Amino acid sequence: MTRSSFATEFIMRAVVVHEFTEYTNLEVEDVPPPSTPGEGELILDIHASGVSFATHLMVSGRYQRKPPLPFTPGAEVAGIVTVIGPGVSRFKPGDRVVAALDWGGWAEQALAKEVTCYPLPDGVKYAQAIGMVLSYATSYASLLWKHGLQLEADDTLLVHGAAGGVGIAALEIGRIVEATVIATVSTEEKAEIARAHGANHVIVSREPDFRDEVMALTNGRGVDKVYDPVGGEHFMQSLRCMAAEGRIIPIGFACGTIPQIPANLLLIKNLAVCGLNYGYYIGWSPYDARYESEERLRSLMTQLFEWTLDGKMAPTVAGTFPLSQFKDALGMVLARKAIGRVAILPQQVD
Repeated sequence: MTRSSFATEFIMRAVVVHEFTEYTNLEVEDVPPPSTPGEGELILDIHASGVSFATHLMVSGRYQRKPPLPFTPGAEVAGIVTVIGPGVSRFKPGDRVVAALDWGGWAEQALAKEVTCYPLPDGVKYAQAIGMVLSYATSYASLLWKHGLQLEADDTLLVHGAAGGVGIAALEIGRIVEATVIATVSTEEKAEIARAHGANHVIVSREPDFRDEVMALTNGRGVDKVYDPVGGEHFMQSLRCMAAEGRIIPIGFACGTIPQIPANLLLIKNLAVCGLNYGYYIGWSPYDARYESEERLRSLMTQLFEWTLDGKMAPTVAGTFPLSQFKDALGMVLARKAIGRVAILPQQVD
């Protein structure tokens, strides 16, 4: 049992943001552990916490939601339930869970809401699970939900950023659905990763000049569906290599540029642009839809765990770091060196 398991007796370690700043200015501090959980809440000993570009934005005050200061970053966690609050019925102390938090994950313990906690099967590792609660869930919803891409077996799917966390997830789900998957990546190393996770064809280029190759691979027809976490010119070129009545979904703008969509291209080809902010369903947007979306998300997570246990998916862990090395962990993500998800392990002894 860790020292943080005794919430009333011990101080825990956590990264604390006292003012919005660059992550390099932050430090690990000794702080009081979470207080007694309220209605529908529980306390977790955190064994793995996710690291993402969104964390960097939140720390620097550039994310769409600004937490009240001071706060601890980290929104995807996996660990063990230690204390449950009134009204909690799905979990008990000792249960393994994965959870989506508002923030608070870069610490030895965190307070979580039962509504966004999910049972973690014994066959799934903590560091794997953090990628499933957001990256894999985002890709599942984007590809398969009705207002998303509606991916089917006879579709050709184009996946950008295919060696990143959401990209790998999209490749694996595309393979499960039995679509033909074309991946774009920036290096040969990433190309091998894309092929291993389900890409039928891989285009390697540091520039968004994939249009001609996509058209050649599809015999001039173009792709049916596009999954785009990159944005900018990748989005614009995608519109020009899509088949008629195709669908494209932007889920992020990793290149830093938000594309301005030319409506004439949508009109000429009868294209549909979908939108998906998975944060809407877990309380990360101005409108909190987590409670009305709970059963839908539980079904989604159950399916992801089943596919993982069946060997159809293999969530990739790019690297693990103790809490004291959180700067190295986030630096790896920002340098785009992470193939899969990066995890902080707060219970790991430094």
